[in-house]
Amino acid sequence: MTLAPVLLVEDNLDDIELTRLAFDEAGIVHPLVVVHDGALALDWLFARGVHAGRDRTLKPALVLLDLNLPKLDGRDVMQAIRAEDAFRDLPVVALSSSGEPFDIDTSFASGVDSYLQKPVDFARFVEDMRRLKGQWLED
Repeated sequence: MTLAPVLLVEDNLDDIELTRLAFDEAGIVHPLVVVHDGALALDWLFARGVHAGRDRTLKPALVLLDLNLPKLDGRDVMQAIRAEDAFRDLPVVALSSSGEPFDIDTSFASGVDSYLQKPVDFARFVEDMRRLKGQWLED
């Protein structure tokens, strides 16, 4: 059985590597697909543009969505995801370095299922990934 991938939408290379390491530490075995901006995230999800050849029926198990992205903001990506019937139930977790109530509130208003503040502490990030695994990812 092939596991559905986790789509990581992140433009910071250090955060991408941190997420890969945290996945390993948390025992997450789902493949991690990485795109570097909001426009590419929608291209991947909707199998268009550079991802036009991708099998659109292969939906991610989870989307980890940075909010501050080039080309298309994470909240705009969220609105496009939730506007598509096929993705209304797709679990999306916002990732942000901000802990400001405004950022958290606007993220939930855009349709995210959860909000994680990017930690400086790696052990805390691994624990966050373990919680996500238990909540949304089946092995």
